Amino acid sequence: MSCKFTIMDTLLSLRLFCTVVELKSFTAAAERHDMSPTMASKHVRALESRLGTRLLNRTSRHVSMTETGALYFSQAKQTLEALDEVEAAVSNTSVVPKGTLRMSVPLWFDSPRFSSILAEFSSLYPEIRFDIDLSGRLVNLVEEGFDLLIRATVPELLDPGLITRPLADMPFHLVASPAYLDSVGRPEALADLNGAKLLLCKTMHVGAAVPFEGPLGRETVKFQVGFESGNESLVRLVTLEGMGMALLPDLMVEDDLDAGSLALVLPGAAQIPVRIYAIYPSRKFLAAKVRAFIDFFNVKVQQIKAERDPHVHALTGQPA
Repeated sequence: MSCKFTIMDTLLSLRLFCTVVELKSFTAAAERHDMSPTMASKHVRALESRLGTRLLNRTSRHVSMTETGALYFSQAKQTLEALDEVEAAVSNTSVVPKGTLRMSVPLWFDSPRFSSILAEFSSLYPEIRFDIDLSGRLVNLVEEGFDLLIRATVPELLDPGLITRPLADMPFHLVASPAYLDSVGRPEALADLNGAKLLLCKTMHVGAAVPFEGPLGRETVKFQVGFESGNESLVRLVTLEGMGMALLPDLMVEDDLDAGSLALVLPGAAQIPVRIYAIYPSRKFLAAKVRAFIDFFNVKVQQIKAERDPHVHALTGQPA
């Protein structure tokens, strides 16, 4: 019997540890599990004693994971979520996606499109709480405890050590304000873009030389970089001000194209094929909350893409 209680205590300690990491507070974690902060601290210390290593750095105002703690958190979280799903399956009950979904998304997801997706998903799964990083920085999926990354990139830039699921193509178009194009002249071929002023977004991982797949095959255009930033939103704003041309994601500039405040430069030729990926640490223990969001997000992105295609085809002159 004592063995049974020891296992139960260990599971509770694991849950306490994961909750402390997610809420970044012993007090909040203790309230979540209906116990005192002192007892919550004892559970985490018991884990550390058993493992013979420190999992958390503690100060009077801050809690953070050690390097070992980050690795342990990733594995413990997957184990607990898998256990919950197994118990639900054995008891013949459906697995209800719940808990905190911590994910990192591109900075340009700061948009009505994405917020409406979140709102619709929340109405379907009210027991899921979002914790979203929208800083645009590079994140460590495992060490920082993220459940999911959404990234728009090209295959060669993906981390081979992570699981990636392609969701939808999301081209980055070369755009400029009509006033800027009127002042410098409208190019008729990719070769005409050599020496043109590019407002560079660093997240594209391209420099002054940009490869395009034009009508004659791959052509590399050598721009003159007149501005650069890691913030796509800022690049869009200075493009609207007529400072130059920029490569920006289709969904980010759709309203600007509709309004005529931005125009496509060489539609169908001056664009980079980029794909949106869902990235997560392990296929073996994919939590219900992560699987539910990926599936839902994939459906919504495909719907948006279907809505956008007629507009993009009209702009490019290509048949739908």
